Amino acid sequence: MRTAFVIAHLLLAIALLLLSRTWNWWAWLLIPLAITFAIGLRDMLQTEHSIRRNFPLIGRGRWLMETFRPFARQYLIESDLDGTPINRMFRSIVYQRAKGDLDTLPYGTKVNTYESGYEWISHSIAAHNIHELDASPRIQIGGKDCLQPYAASLLNISAMSFGALSNNAVRALNKGAKIGNCYHNTGEGGISDYHLEHGGDLVWQIGTGYFGCRDGEGNFCADTFAEKAAQANVKMIEIKLSQGAKPGHGGILPASKNTDEIARIRHVQAHTDVISPSAHTAFSTPIEMMHFIRVLRERSGGKPVGFKLCIGRQSEFIGLCKAMVETGIYADFITVDGGEGGTGAAPLEYSNSVGMPLRDAIAFVEDCLIGFNLREDIRIIASGKVFSAFHLVRNLAMGADLCNSARGMMLALGCVHSLECNTNRCPTGITTQNPKLVKGLDVQDKGQRVARFHKETVHAAVDIASSAGLTSPSLVNRSHVQRRIDQQRVARLDELYPYPTAGSFLQTPYPVSYRPYIQEASSEHFMPDNYLCHRC
Repeated sequence: MRTAFVIAHLLLAIALLLLSRTWNWWAWLLIPLAITFAIGLRDMLQTEHSIRRNFPLIGRGRWLMETFRPFARQYLIESDLDGTPINRMFRSIVYQRAKGDLDTLPYGTKVNTYESGYEWISHSIAAHNIHELDASPRIQIGGKDCLQPYAASLLNISAMSFGALSNNAVRALNKGAKIGNCYHNTGEGGISDYHLEHGGDLVWQIGTGYFGCRDGEGNFCADTFAEKAAQANVKMIEIKLSQGAKPGHGGILPASKNTDEIARIRHVQAHTDVISPSAHTAFSTPIEMMHFIRVLRERSGGKPVGFKLCIGRQSEFIGLCKAMVETGIYADFITVDGGEGGTGAAPLEYSNSVGMPLRDAIAFVEDCLIGFNLREDIRIIASGKVFSAFHLVRNLAMGADLCNSARGMMLALGCVHSLECNTNRCPTGITTQNPKLVKGLDVQDKGQRVARFHKETVHAAVDIASSAGLTSPSLVNRSHVQRRIDQQRVARLDELYPYPTAGSFLQTPYPVSYRPYIQEASSEHFMPDNYLCHRC
């Protein structure tokens, strides 16, 4: 092919020279011919790509097709049920509700209701009139030691940092939180002026980097924390142990996004990669973590304090429960993130194969809290793919009290699913620090869209609950949702995830399915007492 490329250019050059003798303008075509030959020559001489080396010039078409492939699939090829991580059906419902457009579906479902894994909620003959129910139910968060409990919405804005998001995106989300009366989780990047601009309720997330409350060495600073936690907008404090996108890894902010402003807020060096440690330095055991929770609660004036994690080794979470029982220091809430990944960019192996999926994790966490008699004092927040009211209600059925959504809120902001979040080239101005792209995101319009998506989704969740004969979505439990196992078998979620007896994890005999995890769990250290290794 290389020989053919050279011969073709040589013959074209000779032909143009001959033609130029009849008309001088033919000679001008020698310029683009020389350019294409130079590009092809470069392809032949480079050693990085075999295809370009063997097929000069035309081999570049492969990279061109790779570039346009995601867009061609999304707009020309995919059906409403195709597309990952979010299919068009769910993207469309978010867009429609955010814009206030018609969101009903004509001509029946497009989903295969006989496919394994299909789920539905059982309605009741004794359904309630939705107009008689509370259209905006609230969930009280705050245990026995909390002095400033907070009444949270069923649906809230999940953790996304300023830095990962643009300033206009943060502004719009907080404006939406203010209008919709829900909270806005800051993400581990700390509290910026943009989080405070519109006065929306905040959950301040504190990760392993302690951004916004760290000393010069990167360690936790209690005085700095107390100063910022005292702000009226800050309603709750969340300790981030891990996240579903990359459990076991700290958060990553690439140098291209680490501007001078972001570096000032995070107390780090500008224009460098900011990689949070994998683990906290303020505590190293479950018991130490409980004492850290008490410090945060006291220094914040008694505000609710909880933690976020993606469930990994089950015994480690049970160790946290044991520490709460032994110390008498309880978290006010636990945010459960699914191992499916989320807005954070991560290695493929971590997104695909590390961490427990959300629904299994919610059930596991609730079972543990029931087993240790902690459920009445601790609220469970599900953080994962919530695009429709059924997603919200299903999480509540599995054991959550309320939900956070990140990708749903990004779609409400105008995200077009271009999957450019980690490149600083987001075309909608949401996940970029490029001021030219950020300018395209109108804060006033997008803030209203976030609020509308929140309102309509919560309203639809209340509607589903009323159809199930319940007066509130909070009354949904595992017995209300059914899952198809195969073509012939269907099971309720309480059959697949049976509830344990209250207090059954506190004394022997432990429930058989949880016995190994309880026995190996320790409040003295995160790794289990008898580390199970079958190859030892």
